Amino acid sequence: MRYGIDIAILGDLAEPSRFVSLAREAESAGWDAVVVWDHLAFAWGAPSADPWVVLAAAAQETSRILLGTAVTAVARHRPEVLAQTVATFDRLSGGRAILGAGLGGVTAEFTAFGSPRPGGSVLDEALEVISSLWSGDEVRHRGAHYTVDGVRLSPLPLQRPRVPVWVGGTAPAALRRAARWDGWIVAGDDQECRMTLSPGSLAAQIGEVRRHRTPGADFEVTLIGVSEPSSSVSAYADAGATWWLEHLHGYRGSFEQLVERVAAGPPREAEGPG
Repeated sequence: MRYGIDIAILGDLAEPSRFVSLAREAESAGWDAVVVWDHLAFAWGAPSADPWVVLAAAAQETSRILLGTAVTAVARHRPEVLAQTVATFDRLSGGRAILGAGLGGVTAEFTAFGSPRPGGSVLDEALEVISSLWSGDEVRHRGAHYTVDGVRLSPLPLQRPRVPVWVGGTAPAALRRAARWDGWIVAGDDQECRMTLSPGSLAAQIGEVRRHRTPGADFEVTLIGVSEPSSSVSAYADAGATWWLEHLHGYRGSFEQLVERVAAGPPREAEGPG
């Protein structure tokens, strides 16, 4: 299992300098990745930062950790713009980008700007367009939602054949969608910092994802949760999780308390022999 942190860049954590400080601390403390929420939370009354801007700043202050979103509501973006943004970021970061992708869980982020919350067919087609653009081939696409008329993206992401796409969600359609890409992201905790997803339930859902995948193909299972440095999360690794993302948000404590948790490092299973 690898270990990262998932930061809700809302409220006080929407201040970019605070995020960059957490990212620097995460790399120093031995975490493997930093990912962020991607919300237009100001539409429902909470300050929020742009994920790719703060990730770009963190990329300049770090050299090793992976950086990305958990997750982006892909349908809030034009797919050609998101493809270019993530490709640029992947090059800027030296090939460390991850695109977490989902439908978007807050309806107001669409309706406040005059758009209905889209369905899964929009997300599926947008991901197809984005991946096609990342291929470097000339893209000609005519779909129900998007058209691409003979366009070739340049420059391309450093990662080949594409930036990893990790799909979020627990609905049956989301599990089937995740099986078609590079990973699955699931939240295992609640707002009160309690783990609500048992290892057994996680294993059952992983089994459903893998039922739709080619046997033996590489696939990441990323669990968002809450631990202390001495906590045991091995049961989730045994259930099939390949990543643990420590969840950091304003309900968990002050900024100073969050820095302290990051500085303490990953759960003890990540440590080498003493």
